[in-house]
Amino acid sequence: MDEPIQVTRLPSGLTVVTERMDRVETVSIGAYVATGSRNETTEENGVSHFLEHMAFKGTASRSAAAIAEEVEAVGGHINAYTAREQTAYYVKLLKEDTALGCDIIGDILTHSSFEPEELERERSVILQEIGQANDTPDDIIFDYFQATAYPNQSLGRAVLGSAEVIRGMGRSVLTGYMGRNYSHGNIVVAATGKLEHGAILDLVQKHFGDLPSGAATPFEAATYTGGEFREDRDLDQVHLLLGFPSVGYGDPDYYTTLLLSTLLGGGMSSRLFQEIREKRGLVYSIYSFTAPFKDGGLFGIYAGTGESEAAELTPVVLEELAKVQDGVSEAELARARAQVKASLLMSQESTGSRCEQLARQIQTFGRVVSTAEVLGKINAVTEADIRRMAARHFRAAPTLATVGPSENVPGLETIVERLAA
Repeated sequence: MDEPIQVTRLPSGLTVVTERMDRVETVSIGAYVATGSRNETTEENGVSHFLEHMAFKGTASRSAAAIAEEVEAVGGHINAYTAREQTAYYVKLLKEDTALGCDIIGDILTHSSFEPEELERERSVILQEIGQANDTPDDIIFDYFQATAYPNQSLGRAVLGSAEVIRGMGRSVLTGYMGRNYSHGNIVVAATGKLEHGAILDLVQKHFGDLPSGAATPFEAATYTGGEFREDRDLDQVHLLLGFPSVGYGDPDYYTTLLLSTLLGGGMSSRLFQEIREKRGLVYSIYSFTAPFKDGGLFGIYAGTGESEAAELTPVVLEELAKVQDGVSEAELARARAQVKASLLMSQESTGSRCEQLARQIQTFGRVVSTAEVLGKINAVTEADIRRMAARHFRAAPTLATVGPSENVPGLETIVERLAA
């Protein structure tokens, strides 16, 4: 019997990866384009996300309504997302409708029509989306944080773009960007579920053949700077995000950093949750996270707290960052390992999640990374590794972003002094 996971690089440069999952009756298919807001210039910021929206608004042979109706007529789901380094288009259907899924994803990537009327309608939708993000403090703070960490460069700009740029973005900007970036060498087609690799190859060659030739598109190298950003708003809470430069997907310390984030603020048993919410009642929400990129990343801690509680919150967070540098117990590390491993293994039960994982591995490492290899790296992380990476992160130049009444949040200089103590 063939191996469950197979990878083929077609003569055109398009990579196709599949995983046969015999226990399911569905198939997920996705086209993962290695381009996102990081590939945009200042003048076209938001074009990747605009393209993602327009993909479902009609092709040479299908109207916007027809795309939705054909997928939903067989009980399927179609969607897309835009990130800083990737744009994805994916569909999930019953196994007997695999050919339809390949047809539709291929059609929207190769024959989107960008009708002026649909473009203007979707422009209005995106402007509303930007407005909604701006009105949601625990959402927009992440854009402020990113822009402060990476100022005046593509990695620091918002995925949605600015309202000013979106208002002036013409059809030629979208088609030009798509022509440069949506090429054979810049796309991985991933399919998982009850399928045969050969059949998927045939469908991909049939429906993706009209993509332009070309290799992966370069992006601007990132330079972490850090700094401080505050936006005063009349809110009941101050939203605070404190972060540090971190590692990318391919870094040898990626899994150490993931475990550090998990035990520090990754769940209800984590240090930050227990000390700050459970023991002190200073917040409703607090957590840490990693944001890896191809050539670096960010480590962040988010909290939302009342104006008066903010004075106590920040020193306690900084105290926890100091404590974790002194060491963690084997029980804590074991618990974090279990959480990360369980999350990985549970995600593999979803055909959609597996599609995304396989495509990202191909685009990051040039190969599929086995589950056994990942588990081995997680198991190899030691308590000394955690202490080392905690010191590396929390003694680096920080980034602070706040939205709301932040008078009681210490300034960046004070935070730096306390971290260095």
